[in-house]
Amino acid sequence: MAGRGRSGDRIEPSFSGRPARDDDEFSLDADDRVVGSRSAPRGGSKPPPQRAAPRRQREPREREGGGIFGFLRRVIYWCLVLFIWAGIGVAGLVLYYGSRMPSASTWAIPERPPNVKITAVDGSVIANRGATGGEALSLENMSPYIPEAVIAIEDRRFYSHFGVDPLGLGRAIVTNFTAGHMVQGGSTLTQQLAKNLFLSPERTLERKVQEVLLALWLEQKYTKDQILAMYLNRVFFGSNAYGVEAASRRYFNKSARDVNLGEAAVLAGLLKAPSRLSPARDADAANARAQLVLAAMREQGFITDSEVKTAMSQTPASAKSYWSGAGHYVADMVMDELPGLIGDVKEDVIVDTTIDKSLEKKAEQSLVDVLDKEGGKLDASQAALVSIDGTGAIRALVGGRDYAASQFNRAVKAKRQPGSSFKPFVYAAALEKGLTPYSVFNDAPIRIGGWTPENYEKKYNGEVTLATALAKSLNTVAAQLVMYDGPDQVIKLAHRLGIESELQPNASIALGTSEVSLMELTASYAAFMNGGYKATPHVIRRVTTAEGKVLYENTYDSPPRVLSEQIAAEMDTMMMGVIENGTGKSAKIPGWQAAGKTGTTQNSRDALFVGFTSNLTTGVWFGNDDGKSMKKVTGGGLPAKAWKEFMVAAHKGLSPAPLFGNGQLIGDPNSGQPMAQAAPDGGQPVTAEVPPSTTIGGIISGVFGGDANANRYPQAPVRQQAATSGNGPVPPADVAEDDGSGYGSVVPPGEVGAAQTTSSVRPRRTTLLDLIMGQ
Repeated sequence: MAGRGRSGDRIEPSFSGRPARDDDEFSLDADDRVVGSRSAPRGGSKPPPQRAAPRRQREPREREGGGIFGFLRRVIYWCLVLFIWAGIGVAGLVLYYGSRMPSASTWAIPERPPNVKITAVDGSVIANRGATGGEALSLENMSPYIPEAVIAIEDRRFYSHFGVDPLGLGRAIVTNFTAGHMVQGGSTLTQQLAKNLFLSPERTLERKVQEVLLALWLEQKYTKDQILAMYLNRVFFGSNAYGVEAASRRYFNKSARDVNLGEAAVLAGLLKAPSRLSPARDADAANARAQLVLAAMREQGFITDSEVKTAMSQTPASAKSYWSGAGHYVADMVMDELPGLIGDVKEDVIVDTTIDKSLEKKAEQSLVDVLDKEGGKLDASQAALVSIDGTGAIRALVGGRDYAASQFNRAVKAKRQPGSSFKPFVYAAALEKGLTPYSVFNDAPIRIGGWTPENYEKKYNGEVTLATALAKSLNTVAAQLVMYDGPDQVIKLAHRLGIESELQPNASIALGTSEVSLMELTASYAAFMNGGYKATPHVIRRVTTAEGKVLYENTYDSPPRVLSEQIAAEMDTMMMGVIENGTGKSAKIPGWQAAGKTGTTQNSRDALFVGFTSNLTTGVWFGNDDGKSMKKVTGGGLPAKAWKEFMVAAHKGLSPAPLFGNGQLIGDPNSGQPMAQAAPDGGQPVTAEVPPSTTIGGIISGVFGGDANANRYPQAPVRQQAATSGNGPVPPADVAEDDGSGYGSVVPPGEVGAAQTTSSVRPRRTTLLDLIMGQ
């Protein structure tokens, strides 16, 4: 009670003798606390040893955080920290580089470059052309070994990952770290496809991030099979081959549909290094890689041990260093012509050609056989061949000895002097002007201006018929005929029959001094074979899209007539004499009528033989690309031998048929009839009349769906009253005056270039055949 009257200010006790603080009502130091059973020290003093006790209690806790376990905890801790920060960094990079890409709504698969599939008449593939070099195939249409091999060696978890394979990436990192260098990639097939479709090949962080984003988009938008098919049809396999179809045809000369296990392993092995592992470059490296692919396939359970053993014997030892086979000359020709027919190729197209693959192989083999056997010793290194039917369709074409060694097409692009193989145009022009195969000319030394033509053997035969002169390829008679016809008329006829090259209007054109291509020369001969119709050479029959839409179809079903039936028949008979009795004996085909003409240029730089049966017209050239002379090779030598080998193979199994207007077959023991009326001088016979109902021209017209009529036949050249050359006019035979002795035509004099007088004219007797022919 006494305390109530005191002041309200309370005095707090103090243990240290210090004045109390307003903010420290009660305070104890650590040394003032009771620890254990010990009592607090007296007098408030704090001995130094007792103040160190708390530090001794903290030492066990420090030892608990040390040692190996503490180190591991710290490593794990910092790894987690780094992982989190790395994740944040990666996310930032993805967001940054992703923002630099176009909106995903605008992404689309680029169109695959269009392919041109070139097929033969039987539908088999000759070649593929285009940026890819092969058509696209679905997984169902290609060999099942191909996708299995690729998955086994490139992306074994393809069907289970989401576009990016973390396990595969980790495995690649470990493998590369262990090896000390890059031996394994971590990209999935989807990532590789994304890179091929959208990105450049440069290796940058930005490109890798974009590759991952695109791979995730592909996996979301397409099925696994679709992704795999796109990859296999676009990936690079080396040697300019993109896609499995192009690679299969490039390395194995077969479709990807027919690839066996060993070949599939080679293709899959190429993906790691297409150029270095190419079987065309290093067959051993390609096969070694293929063994690794087979082991991977066995490990994945795609194949068995027995299949591995079989496959080891299937891997090809080597492949040619370039596309090989004569068919590629045809493919190149098609690609040259295609833009002019359909414009730019913007989608996959199929080109149906006129080529017969069996004939193509026989043609190539015939040239190789002759070159291998005799080419070396006669200094002949190259050859070419063109074979055309009566409509102008090219059935076989070989542009050179070996396409892999040289892709230059000598049958189409090379222009050479045809030599005496040009003479049939000279003779046909003479027949159009009224001469006959039995008109007589004088084979003797002549001079035309400053030119003195000589025969190949430098011998002269005196008076000969045109049939004999053509069979023996007499240059002097051909030169006289040019002056009789006029060079311009010869050129007009040659152009009418199909020669497109420019021809020089001079007397030497008789000996084939103007350059032409083998193809146009051969096509022009087809007009003699088919009864007088122009045979425009063509190799493309039809062009369609992959869906079947027709883009082009040729219109050579109504050819114009360029020779009368009579002249065509007479020329056939005269050229038959070349093979039967003349310079082309090496080309004789047993059981078949055949006609043709040899050609040899100066110093044997070029040698040709162009001839025909009732089925095919074929031209063959031998020579050297540099124009080097061969060793006395003539058109009746190597070219005629190769021509015969090809034509015999091409006609095997066919029933012999006569040439146009020549009745029964030569040497046919069952005919019982002479082939035609015999010539008085023992030359080749001539059919005096050709029944219209049995002419080949009529047959061809029926096939083409049109009638053969005279309107298609251009008017024959107007007969010249005089042809001028050199020093004076040359009188045509039909303007010589008849002296009443029965001599109707003249033999040109030996001095053709000099001024002509009646005293220089030597007549000949008209034969009964001339009267029958209306001469």
